[in-house]
Amino acid sequence: MPRKTKLTQRKLDDEADGEDLTQETSSTRDLYGVLGVERTASHEQIRKAYHKLALRLHPDKNPGDENAKEKFQSLQNVFAILGDPEKRKVYDETGSTEDAELSSETVKNLYQFFRTLFKQVTEDDIEDFSASYQGSENERKDLKDLYVKCKGNMERVFDHLMCSDPDQDSHRLMDVINDAISADELKEFEIYKRWAKNVSQKPRPEPRKKTKKAKSSEGSEASLLALISNRQKQRNSMESLAATLEAKYSGKSKVKKSSAQFQEPSEEEFEATQKRIAQRMKSKNK
Repeated sequence: MPRKTKLTQRKLDDEADGEDLTQETSSTRDLYGVLGVERTASHEQIRKAYHKLALRLHPDKNPGDENAKEKFQSLQNVFAILGDPEKRKVYDETGSTEDAELSSETVKNLYQFFRTLFKQVTEDDIEDFSASYQGSENERKDLKDLYVKCKGNMERVFDHLMCSDPDQDSHRLMDVINDAISADELKEFEIYKRWAKNVSQKPRPEPRKKTKKAKSSEGSEASLLALISNRQKQRNSMESLAATLEAKYSGKSKVKKSSAQFQEPSEEEFEATQKRIAQRMKSKNK
């Protein structure tokens, strides 16, 4: 009699497993519950639970179940996530199987693809741009605009002015503002007068030493300006790819109106990009 009860319970467990594997979407079910393990289960426990269910739910062992193939495929998808440490970590953090699918190799491929669309900004690029920007007409214009907007509050000016350092640039920027005040281009605010008096009592810092990289800043500046001028075109390509991913992983047939106007990269364009990436990686390894 006890054995009969045990077999009956096992049959109920089998039916429950089948129901879990035929839920409407994979994102609505608990993957750990499908395998019948705790969320703290080890990789070995997950592997054993998967093998046990795989033997039980294999289509060859369930010829009378028309959903057997679908159940078995769903089980494989569950193990593809929980059996992969990186994908399992993403699933544990987000509870989403779609996010888990975007981990591992897929993310690396996307990163490499994005690198072909956007130039990676390095420390040398920043130093070159800083060297070309400081003392330029653009910096003087930005400084005057910020001085007016911040009503002479130089702490706020330094918070917003690119490539500026209060310890290094206070005297230099003070000279620019004083010249503009003398030329009646700017109003002298009381808060600025106090700041300028305090700065004047300090010794001027040594000029920045220009590196070899900074000597070629003219060419680097041109590259950065070209990058900025093409930002909108590149953003269109990015939003096109984002719209494609949104449609693919959200399960929606339509994308948002804001991204619907952009076209998906063609198969030929994507394959060409992948070939360029492979060739670049191959040349680096030589």
